[in-house]
Amino acid sequence: MKNLLFLLLVWLLIFGCTSPKDDKLPSTVSPNVLFITVDDMNNWGVKNYYPAVKMPYFEAIKGEAVNFTKAVCSAPVCVPSRAGFMSGIANYRSGAYYNGCDPWRRSPLLREAETIPECFKRNGYTTFGRGKIFHAKLEAGREEAMFDNRPIFKGGFGPFGEEASWVGGQGKFQSVKAWEGPDTDFPDVQNADAAIAFLQQAHAAPFFCYLGLWRPHTPYTAPKRFFDLYDEADLPYPAGYLEGDQADVPEMGRDLIDSLGFFGKTMEERRENFKRIIYGYAATSSFADWSVGRVIEALDQSPYAANTIVVIASDNGYHMGEKDKWQKGTLWEMSAYSPLLIRLPQGKKMELRHTVSLLDIYPTLIDYCQLEAPAHQLDGTSLLPLIDDPTLARDPSFMTYGENYSSVYDGHYRYIRYPDGSEELYDHRKDPYEWDNIAKEEYREVMQNLSKSIPATFAPMLGGRTEAQQKIKGLPMMPGGT
Repeated sequence: MKNLLFLLLVWLLIFGCTSPKDDKLPSTVSPNVLFITVDDMNNWGVKNYYPAVKMPYFEAIKGEAVNFTKAVCSAPVCVPSRAGFMSGIANYRSGAYYNGCDPWRRSPLLREAETIPECFKRNGYTTFGRGKIFHAKLEAGREEAMFDNRPIFKGGFGPFGEEASWVGGQGKFQSVKAWEGPDTDFPDVQNADAAIAFLQQAHAAPFFCYLGLWRPHTPYTAPKRFFDLYDEADLPYPAGYLEGDQADVPEMGRDLIDSLGFFGKTMEERRENFKRIIYGYAATSSFADWSVGRVIEALDQSPYAANTIVVIASDNGYHMGEKDKWQKGTLWEMSAYSPLLIRLPQGKKMELRHTVSLLDIYPTLIDYCQLEAPAHQLDGTSLLPLIDDPTLARDPSFMTYGENYSSVYDGHYRYIRYPDGSEELYDHRKDPYEWDNIAKEEYREVMQNLSKSIPATFAPMLGGRTEAQQKIKGLPMMPGGT
């Protein structure tokens, strides 16, 4: 009873004179942060690339936030991307390129780096974390020291569909299943519930709340009502799908491709499985949309709404057959683009078509919350000056998927260079789906200018293997390209 009365007193002291709808809070009140990541979400809903998908909460959030329509990840798979934006250290400096690289224990830079939650905690914030956060092991006790809540529940990829739901016989990670059990069978629901409960509590200190959702990542299982939103037979192929779109791709680029043959021996079988996966991805995208939306609604109904910056991002993009590729792990647009929305209290609502990186999140939060910055070098730059003045210019964005694997994007052109010197160039104003490789002498000046954004040196890889290397060497695949 005494504890309850104490919490009530704290609540009244903090919020008794402040309405959630007040335009301004006292300048002495530090802003809170709600940071939500979704997993493997591409541009279907956020950029309306696939109009058939239903994502009403993201549609609403876009109207309240800054939508960075040309944001890219620093590496096109989960583990290295998260190592990048959670540390602010570019992957070409850390050597974290592939899933399975064990970045936080193998990289001297990452072992010593102060992560985003560590920075907030050092600056006096209450920190909360649940779900898919780093997706890699840290030194014993480090993650527990970052977050104040217990348990720091992850939950994993499940639930999985039974064998009859596996697409192309590819295992449980490729199951497409309408789930008829309770919502709480899904870790995303449990973790979102915990985040909502955290937002409903009284907090004497400002907070940093991180929620990592597992969907729309495989398996393509979701509560049945999200599958009921769609008629599988009526779902079209993505606009960017062009059968055989690899004839002008260099060999090292083709080595990164999972061909659609992976999902069937005949074209008829492949097409059937292709449509099946589109159905599953649409349902899991809608499920992720709902999960994000209900947490935002909880924030907006709390006393913290007027003083909380909201960041929503995906860790990487996702192919749905474009370039004869499934999932991620390439240097093309569908792997590179990562949804990034930032909602500032009383801030601007707009689309920004500047090239930005997920590496920019860390310095943006430091800037907005006026934190004492970490001692290590941050490779991104704050996005607040750009939000204040959209006429500012931005350098091209850089993404890598291994030593000397480079993808540079300036909003007009995407330039790709492989370790053997082979190249690709795409004019996004004329060719948004990257069908026509124009890496020819007549564009040499364009490529030379873009190549200035490629680092002179790359750190040796920490470990892990690309999917292509796994297949070529006959090594076991990592489950679901996780």
